[in-house]
Amino acid sequence: MPPSVAVLIPALNEAGSIAQVVAGLPAGRVREVLVVDNGSTDGTAAAARAAGATVLSEPRRGYGRACWTGIGHLARGPAAPDILAFLDADLSDDPAELPRLLEPLEAGRADLVIGSRVLGGAEPGSLAPAQRFGNSLATFLIRLLYGRRYTDLGPFRAIRFPALLALGMRDRGFGWTVEMQALAVRAGLRVAEVPVRCRRRRAGRSKVSGTLGGTFHAGRVILWTILACRVRRPPRAAPAPGAGAG
Repeated sequence: MPPSVAVLIPALNEAGSIAQVVAGLPAGRVREVLVVDNGSTDGTAAAARAAGATVLSEPRRGYGRACWTGIGHLARGPAAPDILAFLDADLSDDPAELPRLLEPLEAGRADLVIGSRVLGGAEPGSLAPAQRFGNSLATFLIRLLYGRRYTDLGPFRAIRFPALLALGMRDRGFGWTVEMQALAVRAGLRVAEVPVRCRRRRAGRSKVSGTLGGTFHAGRVILWTILACRVRRPPRAAPAPGAGAG
């Protein structure tokens, strides 16, 4: 049987786009769509539920915290997924491109797949100059300190669920994506990048690049996370495909 796939979407005040994100996922490829409402005040949860997603509430703000709440829900369920995909709720990611990320995992060639906006081409205006600079600096530091070349820290990604649990993720904020990529290198995971499109936000304002303070804080967290992961004890070996998953 093909591996089971769950999709996790952290969402904060994305009522204008979340239903389109859920509806845009390829039919028949996803067992469960999980939206974690991270303290929204605009009806995001109701819109996601109406679109057919399972909705969890995590009122404590933090991108990584929302992700971890969803992971805990899946891990405690009767049958954990084989693969967990992440994407943002603002339609900057194209959910229809999910099969691109799943293919290397389903073929057994990768444990973690990053959707690279750099390789796929970002729509003009989709990435602020501060985001581009921060992304370049972070990937340079990972290459310098870990010996692994990444092109992007893109949020659109998919990973074998047992491998994710074995990484021992700690970050509960904006450092979540870079922590996953740094720890994946230390754990010896097979990592692939595939090109994905990045579109301009259609509604609302980015929680990271929408303000100077948000951009500075996110950048500081990302750089600190890269350094902190370098001195942490390496993650335990990831289980082989099929081990510990339903």
